[in-house]
Amino acid sequence: MRKARAYFQLLKFRLSLTVAFSSAIGYMLGARVISGPKVGLVMLGGLLVTGAANIINQIHEIELDKLMNRTAQRPLPTGVLRPLEAWIFCVLLGVSGLGLLWTAFNPLTAALSLLSLILYGFIYTPLKTISPVCVAVGAIPGGLPPLIGWVAATGFIGVEAWVLFGIQFMWQFPHFWAIAWVADEDYKRAGFKMLPSPGNRDVRTAFQIMTYTLLLIPLSMLPLAFGIAGKASALVAVVCGVAFLLLTVQLMRTQTRKAALSIMFASFLYLPIVQIALVLDKL
Repeated sequence: MRKARAYFQLLKFRLSLTVAFSSAIGYMLGARVISGPKVGLVMLGGLLVTGAANIINQIHEIELDKLMNRTAQRPLPTGVLRPLEAWIFCVLLGVSGLGLLWTAFNPLTAALSLLSLILYGFIYTPLKTISPVCVAVGAIPGGLPPLIGWVAATGFIGVEAWVLFGIQFMWQFPHFWAIAWVADEDYKRAGFKMLPSPGNRDVRTAFQIMTYTLLLIPLSMLPLAFGIAGKASALVAVVCGVAFLLLTVQLMRTQTRKAALSIMFASFLYLPIVQIALVLDKL
């Protein structure tokens, strides 16, 4: 039972489910007729591939996870699971997920999912201790799920897919940096360089968080411009974007952990609210 729980923890289920949800959003926006079973399959495929990428991340960071309070009790740092066991589970998940996306949808969907896994597991992960550019690199696989979902529905990468990618890509910056601000002490113990250069919790970092959040507002209008959804979802996106932006202004004024925590929680709400509004507006 303990091992079964440990394998489940390796998945980072809530994170993986969030990624899979974004894929499903992309599928529903791209599909002419929404199929419930297909939505379930694209979510399952995304969940499996994302779980595999998360396991690669944890295998690479075993020794670093031991140094941080938030990760020290994970299955690999505690020795509940051995790296070989994690690798076997990772391969099973990855192959199953990619095979499902290939057979249920199309080869391009599987190829893009594999690209996302490689970028996250083998490029973004080691970069975290090397350079703050890791956030920009990580934002690529982070932004791909809705694009992958669109490709699953259509079989090609259209301009609409790039619009959905752009919104989620830009969202990654305030999201990641707010988390890095809140977890700064833990991250410094592990040597992670997640905050923008020079890596301090100061007005310069707060300004960058505000800038990227501001850019989300015009980006969130593009689904209306390209006919992905209508005016109602654009209004929701603008209102959410302005509310999100005001929180970043507060961080610039105070530079406190509390303000960064507010941005972090707001980022968790912003994306699903905007994405659900897009789907409901299309329907």
